[in-house]
Amino acid sequence: MLATVSIKGQVTVPKAIRDHLKIEQGTQLDFKLNDDGSISVRSLNRSALSIVGRLKRPGRAAVSTGQMSEAVAEVAVERLQRSRNTK
Repeated sequence: MLATVSIKGQVTVPKAIRDHLKIEQGTQLDFKLNDDGSISVRSLNRSALSIVGRLKRPGRAAVSTGQMSEAVAEVAVERLQRSRNTK
C-alpha cells in the first residue's frame, strides 16, 4: 500500500491497516529504522490486561491493588510533609 508524506512530514496510515491493528486516535506507533534502510512500524495500543504478570518478581509476594493504593497514599503524605518542612 502506498502513502504520501505531507509537507509537514505526516503520513496517513491506510484504513485497512488501521482496522487490522485497531489503530485509533491517540494510538502510539513505534518506528524502527532497520539496518537495510527499511522501517518497521508497530502499534503500541495495548489494554491494561496485556501487562498482567509482567511485574512479577520471583521470591516476592503478590500485592493487591488496595495495598498498592495504600503505599502510594503513604508516599504522597510523606512528600507533602517534607515539602511543608522545607519551606
